[in-house]
This record gives sequence, structure tokens and C-alpha cells, in this order.
Amino acid sequence: MDQRIVQFIAALRAGGVRISLAESEDAFHAIEHLGIHNQDAFRLSLRTTLVKDSKDLPRFDQLFPLFFQSGDIPAMLTPGQDLSPEEAQLLAQALRQFSGQLRKMLEKLAKGEPLTAQEMNQLDQLVSSNETTDLRYQNWLTRQMEQALHFKEVRRAMQELMDLLSQMGMNRKSLDKLMKGMQANQEALHEQLRQHAGQRIAENLSRQTPQDRMDGLYNRPFRTLSGDDLQQLHHEVQRLAAILRTRLALRMKHARSGQLDAKATLRTNLKNGGVPIEIRHRNHALKPRIVVLCDISTSMRACSELMLGMLFAIQDQISKTFAFAFIDDLKYISPYFVGRQPSEAVGAVLQEMPSGYYNTDLGSSLITFSHNYLDTLDRKSTFIIVGDARNNYNDPNLEIFRSIARRSRSTIWLNPEAVPLWGTGDSDMLKYAPLCQRTFQVSNLAQLAEAIDHLLIAP
Repeated sequence: MDQRIVQFIAALRAGGVRISLAESEDAFHAIEHLGIHNQDAFRLSLRTTLVKDSKDLPRFDQLFPLFFQSGDIPAMLTPGQDLSPEEAQLLAQALRQFSGQLRKMLEKLAKGEPLTAQEMNQLDQLVSSNETTDLRYQNWLTRQMEQALHFKEVRRAMQELMDLLSQMGMNRKSLDKLMKGMQANQEALHEQLRQHAGQRIAENLSRQTPQDRMDGLYNRPFRTLSGDDLQQLHHEVQRLAAILRTRLALRMKHARSGQLDAKATLRTNLKNGGVPIEIRHRNHALKPRIVVLCDISTSMRACSELMLGMLFAIQDQISKTFAFAFIDDLKYISPYFVGRQPSEAVGAVLQEMPSGYYNTDLGSSLITFSHNYLDTLDRKSTFIIVGDARNNYNDPNLEIFRSIARRSRSTIWLNPEAVPLWGTGDSDMLKYAPLCQRTFQVSNLAQLAEAIDHLLIAP
């Protein structure tokens, strides 16, 4: 228990609560006198000794149950075991019509089995929950886990299973009981994931020091960034942009003097009888021309905001940038950056185009681009998409994307999602990727800066 209390105090400090060593000692003295068996007394002893400012009470109340209260997950039902032997045989036969993860989840829901510790650890690795330190993202992290488990697809598969069992002759009463039981079990799994997400974030907080916070921001996934984190990264973007500007300028200088142009050298030295006295070099170091489409929906906001900030901070090394933002439709946003700092311009764009969940439609935005802005592209242009390719099952309009890609010098896609998630659920990434010259996973600022460094190298 002492170790758990130490972790709790560390998490409070990481969450911005000022706690001195003397106050930590007072907390242990209070617990020695009051004990831990009375939950209310235990909670009040910690709150009284550790929290001295009323504004920190919400943080305390948020973290305490994650460290000291094991939430009760709703009991799992066993609808499959309530069936008669004949009905159980029908269920087993129907389940064999499904494959892979869908079949595994359907069987788990029918048997009433919660997720195992091994399965939870695998989810942690898949969604990088070990890096999340902001409790405001508990529900978001839960949704990411559900997405990895194909919750939406499983709901549809449950209905397909019921239809199949009905065709096979199972009676309506058994079908209704089975369906309600499986739905209740999926809700129980949701609660298990939500509690696990909160506990994981709390444990991550307890391991974080102030120095770790700064050092780790570069490698923190965009989806885990708080508003304060994003503000700090805006300052880092300016520093990174200065480094990129210098690096790009040196590349162009070296390219201009580094590659012999044999034809130009021969033509120039005709006056010298063909003796190559004057050497000419090819100039392949043209400043890139950029056309960028940024998804600024809630899940993409941080990545797109920092991408645009960095891109417009290095405009002296780019010939022209045409920037567009989209959620369910497209908007030309380059004028917002005229006379403004990049962070101010991005803020103005986001204010006019408020983000939201579950309404992204890249396919519709591609139609708008094709009809109204196709002339911004030519064979000197690098076409960049910043997005997770999640179209909410809308038409991805691949043929339009293909024609845009053909019109461009190169097509680059920056996606903040982990590669194993590409193509899962409503993600169309695996459909778009073959039409791109390069794809990058850009889950954090370090990866984003590296990607920009690579994509601005003229081929």
C-alpha cells in the first residue's frame, strides 16, 4: 500500500498539484493513525494532507479512485450456456460462418468471457496506452481500444448472427435472450476497457517527472497531448523550423554545385574549341511547390495544427504553398497565414471550422478540390495529405485521388495512426497508400519533423 500511495502522490505532482516532502510525510502519519480499512477516512486523510488549494480538488477526486478503488465491472452473462443442446449446436455452426477477430469476439460475448490480462497488454501495445498521461483522454483511449477490437463490426456481426440463426430455425425467444445477453456483455467489455484506460493513464502519470514531461513531448503521440502540451510544442515548432530552413538551404546550395551538366558544359565551351574550361552544373535544387490537405477533425487536430505551423514557418524555402483544411468538406486556408504567425493562423482556421467526431469525409473534400482547385497542381507540385484516412464509411473517391496523384510531381501521405490500424474499421488508408509515392506514420512531433525533412528533398 505504501508504494501505491507513493505512486498516487507522484501522479498528483505530474498532474500539477504542488506537494512538498513534508506534506507527503504528513499523509503517511495520518494514515498510520486512521488506517486504510475505512475508505472514507482514508480518502479524507490523503485529501486533507496533500491538497492545499481548492483548484486541485478535482484532480485529486479524479485520480483517487484510479489508484485505490477497484471499479466493479458489470458481471458477464452466459447466454450461450442457457441454450438447449440443439440450439448450442446451431450457434456453434453459425459462428463458423465468421472468421478471424469477428469470430473470436462473438464467441467471447456468447460465453461471457472478459478480456484477459494478456489481451489487455496486447491492446496497450497496439494503441500506445503506455505513453498517455492526460486523463481527459480516458474515453478517447477507450474508443481506440474498442476500434482495435472492431466493436462496430462486432455489433453488425451480432445482428448477422441472429439473422443466420433465425434462418436455421432457432426460436424467437432464444434469439432475443441470446442477443440481449451478448449486447450486455459488450457493454461490460466497454466498462472493462474504460477502467483499464483510466488506470493505465494514472500509472503513466505516477512515473512521470517534470523533466520527463519536457523530454517526452517530442515523442508523445499527438492524440495524448493536452492544450498546455500543444502550446509548448508550438514554441518547439519554431525552433525545429529554423533547423529545417538551414538544412534545406544547404542542400540546395550543394545540389546547385554538385552535379555536372554535360550538355550545358559542351555548349558553353564551343567557343573554346570544345575544351571544358567552364564547367556547368545542373540545378535540381528547385524550391518545392506544396499543395497540402489537412484533416482538422478532433482526432487529427494536433497533428494538422503542428504540420501547418511548421510548413508556414519555412516558407522562405518553399516556392509556393496552397493549404487546405477539411472535415466533411474542403476550405482554402492559405490566406489565413498572410500577416499572421503560424500558430495564430491555425487558431483562426480551427475557430472557423470547429472540429468534431465521426463526421470526416475526405471523399467529399476530394470532389471539391477536383472541381475548384485542381489548377493549384502541376508537375512541380508535391501533393501532401495529412489525415488518418477514416472516412466514416463514405465513398473514398479513389479515382479522383488517382487523377490528382497523376497530376502531381509526387504524392505523400502523413498518417498519425499506428500502421497496424491502417485499413481497420472505417480506415481507407490501404486503398489510398498504393497511389502515393511515400507514406509516413507521424504519431508525434519527432516523426512529423523527420517526415517533413524527407518530403522536401526534391527527387
